[in-house]
Amino acid sequence: MRIGIYPGSFDPLTNGHLDIIERAMLLCDKLIIAIARNSAKQPLFTVEERIELLRNCCTGNANVEIVAFEGLLVDYCREKDVTFIIRGLRALVDFEYEYAIALMNKKLAPALDTVFLMSKAEYSFVSSNIVKEAASYGGDITSLVPQFVTNKLREKFSRNN
Repeated sequence: MRIGIYPGSFDPLTNGHLDIIERAMLLCDKLIIAIARNSAKQPLFTVEERIELLRNCCTGNANVEIVAFEGLLVDYCREKDVTFIIRGLRALVDFEYEYAIALMNKKLAPALDTVFLMSKAEYSFVSSNIVKEAASYGGDITSLVPQFVTNKLREKFSRNN
């Protein structure tokens, strides 16, 4: 069985993430969407909230598993018999960063490959940070994230004001 993993912070989930998820599902028999617990970052949404965002927006596919993990991605991949890592690329800058990580993962786990999927042009500028920034000032993000995420962002920022 080909098991792919799409790791990230998903803080918040964007339409660009969903595009990569939909295309990644075509490449594997099972797709694990893995939220990285990173104590160095200060996320807007808790891990539990991010799982809720993903579950709400990725319903209807039994071949998708949404999890949170801590530690090295390659260790988690070994534990779950993952075949390959999926990474989305928006621009050349993403490639340089992701390529270095892919090389390190290959060094740590030679049997594990990384598959890069280019984002669609309409999502090439979309990042979670840009979405959060725009949402924090009341900007229109409805074309950038699913409606459920828009609502959750509005809730978060209305509580902070």
